[in-house]
Amino acid sequence: MMNKRKSLFEYCTTNSEEDLNFKTIDELYDITLSEAEVNITYENYLDDYERIENEFRKITKLDKLDIKFLFFATALQCLRQHTLVFKERVDHKTSDKNVKKGIKESSDRSHKWYNPSLEEIISNPVPFDAMFGSKDYNLGIGGGFGHRAKTLGHDPLLGWIFGTMNIATSTLTTYSFESYHIKTGYTVDNKRRDKISNRASTEKVFKYSVDKLMSGNEGRMILATSLIKEYIHLKSDINTIAGLPIPIVSTVSPKLAEKLANYGFDTANLKTVVTQASGAMIINFFIGMIHRMLYDETKEHSIELYEVKTRKILSYSNLLASTSNVIYVAINAYIGNTKEIRKLDVGGLLVTLYRLISDDKFIHKIKKEFIETELHKKINLELLEEKNKTEELLKNLNYEASSNFV
Repeated sequence: MMNKRKSLFEYCTTNSEEDLNFKTIDELYDITLSEAEVNITYENYLDDYERIENEFRKITKLDKLDIKFLFFATALQCLRQHTLVFKERVDHKTSDKNVKKGIKESSDRSHKWYNPSLEEIISNPVPFDAMFGSKDYNLGIGGGFGHRAKTLGHDPLLGWIFGTMNIATSTLTTYSFESYHIKTGYTVDNKRRDKISNRASTEKVFKYSVDKLMSGNEGRMILATSLIKEYIHLKSDINTIAGLPIPIVSTVSPKLAEKLANYGFDTANLKTVVTQASGAMIINFFIGMIHRMLYDETKEHSIELYEVKTRKILSYSNLLASTSNVIYVAINAYIGNTKEIRKLDVGGLLVTLYRLISDDKFIHKIKKEFIETELHKKINLELLEEKNKTEELLKNLNYEASSNFV
């Protein structure tokens, strides 16, 4: 039922001074504000909100220069997508030939424990590639990805430490940090091959490696050569069909590392994804930086609202590029051109997802602040006008404005 209370003006002009017994202006409003006035106020608020929201859209709408930035950024992202692609995998022999350029290595080890000569290190294969003799110690080091997941020399991160030390000491260290000596053994058909021959101490592997580093030029040359040999070996293995495990995962579980690799989560693919994502972020950084440099405070509303336009350019360009990439790969996969699948921009897709989430959050925050500020300005203006009217009305009725009115 409609509230029958009188309006502020009607209440004050139709009652005697004795009846006007309110103490504060708030009490006066409580007496006089009707339900209809509340509804009108609410409707006015909605109208103001919609008006300010439209004003925000207008201010942050992309202009002609912004559109040029958008298409330029999209073009750069598309160019990157066709440059940073997943590499084609090759077999181990082909990779060795491409990386080692015909360098021949064969097992011929005759060193004392932990002390191979520089010549022996250069001419022999890396010791952690040894599989012969693993059954004697129940290591389960087989061919393919298995031995790479179980030896730390094949870890793309830990290998730089353990692989280098293994080469310098002619040892093999497993994922469980157990070490073994590698010597030259003979197969049933009398062929020489690196063999896991005795248990070694991982602590001594560290000690002898540090001693070489501190002993002088010869020891440092051995370590430097071992480091280079480790680099060459990782490079020759990374893009093979078997690939290399994701860093450190093998120390947790070689089976998990192998399972991930079977689903495509290995070092080569991880490297490509990181490269793709880095490329996308670099383009976003430079586009955003150049666009911000063109900010003109005489033309733009504020730097915050201009930043909204910059964020829109980055989000839209990433979304356009990623969408076109997915469509391109999907069409090629559908018609049987599976080689083009390697052009799928996984890293770029992840960056696009991040931008859509973070930029939308930023734009929503700026929009909320803008609307609240504009509404606050309007409300303050209305309050000031109402205050002046009320004070004038009370003055005419020989009342002074309450000191509690704000």
